Amino acid sequence: MREEEKKQPSQNFLKRRWAYPAIYLASAAIIITGILWYQAGNDVNEKAKDYSYDGVPTDNEFNQPAEEVNRSLENFVMPVASPEDTVIEKQFYDTEASAEEQEAALVVYGNMYYPNQGVDISKDGKEFDVLAAMSGTVTKVQEDSLLGNTIEIEHSKGIVTRYQSVKDFEVAVGDVVDQGQAIAKAGKSLFNEEAGVHVHFEIRKANVAVNPLEYFNKSLATLQEAQLEDKKVSGEQPDAEAAQENAAEDQASEDKATKDKATEDKATEENGADDAAEEKPEAEQKPKQENADQKDDAADNGSDVKDEE
Repeated sequence: MREEEKKQPSQNFLKRRWAYPAIYLASAAIIITGILWYQAGNDVNEKAKDYSYDGVPTDNEFNQPAEEVNRSLENFVMPVASPEDTVIEKQFYDTEASAEEQEAALVVYGNMYYPNQGVDISKDGKEFDVLAAMSGTVTKVQEDSLLGNTIEIEHSKGIVTRYQSVKDFEVAVGDVVDQGQAIAKAGKSLFNEEAGVHVHFEIRKANVAVNPLEYFNKSLATLQEAQLEDKKVSGEQPDAEAAQENAAEDQASEDKATKDKATEDKATEENGADDAAEEKPEAEQKPKQENADQKDDAADNGSDVKDEE
């Protein structure tokens, strides 16, 4: 009898009161665990899909955000190698500067005065590489006979750096450049001939020029947070075509004034010659009259002597 009980342990287990409830609970636990595991797997898949751009998976989804983060960590630097060897030929026109400093920051061209919208940097009159002051995208490469060619690089929405009076472009519109990358060489401009070989460098926010010397070694975020409404400088640099027309008009006015003066001098000279010609006969007639008077006196004296005899 004992041997039969040993051979059928499952029957004895099922005869117990708690056997079936335990089986039901274990089965329910297994089923619920399976359901939760399945739902958790679906949630992970949905979250993974949310990382794609516009729902389209890419091979390099995080490149652009990483570039923006890296760029925001950069500081503006001078657009030259070895800044300690450079000279600021003309400072930025600051509305809060003294009258003397403002006068020194004016550029004279075509009998007009223009406030300098950036800084003019040179290296003892020698040619040098112009470097990107911060990483960004080239948005403008333009030849300009007056300003000496222009390159613009956008670093954030509305914030750009401008490089003028350059030559030998090494970039094109659409190029992504790194900070310190050579983009051109320093050259000359008709607008500021006094500066010689130089680069005219500007930093702008929403097309408002700021003093570059105030933002060197400062981050892009510093300029993004700056309030510039009261610092806008009136009097932009001249447009090449308009400036050339003004210069031509000024030259024409100067030529006309010179011609009028020459005509006036010639007329004066001719009037002087006429006056001299009129005075000459009178001068010639006077000696003749004197000679005639002397002859008359001599004749009178001769007749007086004859009467006495």
